[in-house]
Amino acid sequence: MAKDPKASEEISAMTKGGMEQVREGMETYFNFLKQTISAFPSGGTEFGEKLKTYSEKNLLAAQEYVNKMSQAKTVQDAIQIQTEFMRGQFSTLGEQARELFETFSKTTFP
Repeated sequence: MAKDPKASEEISAMTKGGMEQVREGMETYFNFLKQTISAFPSGGTEFGEKLKTYSEKNLLAAQEYVNKMSQAKTVQDAIQIQTEFMRGQFSTLGEQARELFETFSKTTFP
């Protein structure tokens, strides 16, 4: 059974167009979240400012993760990207939790 090259090209073009729409939608979503975080009041406290800063950093990490995953060519690529993201996020979470606890303790128990 011979493959129709024109049909393959059309499917490829449709797939690329669909992926571009998904990327644009994700960019719009992440931009909305960034605006929401930046507009959210921190309460003028060091703790609130840290929460806001960490939220922005974590959002950027998630956005970078989504971008990298969209470029994965193989399952192995996707697993490696996911593993690196999770490893980094666990490390980041530990550091952020420690710093938030220190800041909270400093303001609550001077």
